[in-house]
Amino acid sequence: MPQGQQQEPAAAANKSNKKDPPLIQCADLILPWLTPLELANISSTCKALSQISKSITLQRTLDASRFLENHLIPFLNPINQHPYAYFLYTPSQLLPCQSPLRQPWGSQLDRDSLSRHHGGSACKLNESWEVLRGCDTELATPRRVMGESRKVVCGCDCEGCEEGGTGWEFWGLEEMGIMTECGPGCGCGLECSNRLTQRGVSVKLKIVRDGKKGWGLFADQMICQGQFICEYAGELLTTEEARRRQQIYDELASSGQFSSALLVVREHLPSGKACLRINIDATRTGNVARFINHSCDGGNLTTVLVRHTGSLLPRLCFFASRNIKEGEELTFSYGEIRVRSKGLQCFCGSSCCFGTLPSEHT
Repeated sequence: MPQGQQQEPAAAANKSNKKDPPLIQCADLILPWLTPLELANISSTCKALSQISKSITLQRTLDASRFLENHLIPFLNPINQHPYAYFLYTPSQLLPCQSPLRQPWGSQLDRDSLSRHHGGSACKLNESWEVLRGCDTELATPRRVMGESRKVVCGCDCEGCEEGGTGWEFWGLEEMGIMTECGPGCGCGLECSNRLTQRGVSVKLKIVRDGKKGWGLFADQMICQGQFICEYAGELLTTEEARRRQQIYDELASSGQFSSALLVVREHLPSGKACLRINIDATRTGNVARFINHSCDGGNLTTVLVRHTGSLLPRLCFFASRNIKEGEELTFSYGEIRVRSKGLQCFCGSSCCFGTLPSEHT
């Protein structure tokens, strides 16, 4: 949608004059920082604020990513009156101390301005940190991922690219597990073909409400097998903090009105004697991957741990495990273990559905 068309509703609603009270004059700058409940409360105070609040709500439904991704990612809800899911957006991993307390959403701030409010890019951890996540995904032993590929000259001399300064773009990936890309230790930039997963969401997606499963992530275009979808972004937690939060989430979920997005990844090291644990919590701060639902048949996505030259921690990324049609929901398997006798009901609809969602001790 052209930028001018997006601005028209907000511009019309946000008109104010010098006779308006100070709050109304500054409403278009203040109200985007409010939560849905706060926005609803202030909209009931006067007609002018109600109009501005409606404009902000419309803007929020148009793009969940706050213009931080390559494409708009809209919310579609044909089920009830909740137009969008509220959360703080980050396109990459970050530490809890880097997570913003608030974030503007629904204003006409440009991408650069919003990035400054967001508080920075991917986080860096020192070697004393243990990598951590709530549902569990088992990843294979590290190996180089290769499929049908083509060479692209990127001018980089690092090990991540092939000999002679040549990078790789992967097409039709078959064996998923571990892959390595250029990173902080390389001299190349984002234009390097060996930074496939570092340029944000590259396909058109939409977030759709389902009567049973709640929100889910859907393809808004045809996606080919092996194509990169997105990474699982959120707060990187220690094991202790992950367990503390999971206890809180379990109590909230018992009411049936709460769903967490705490993901625990375990990478089995080559020795077979150790396991690297990564806890990524996208419940409060995350990206569109927090809306990917479980499927007992494995779904249509494959998880890959992506490492970067000069970076300590890997990133969990999703690739298409087969061709995905436009309008098809994106799903993957949360795991096989079910330790709770009365776990949450699964609505994946696959022929091999177990009836309950995977669960294990965090």
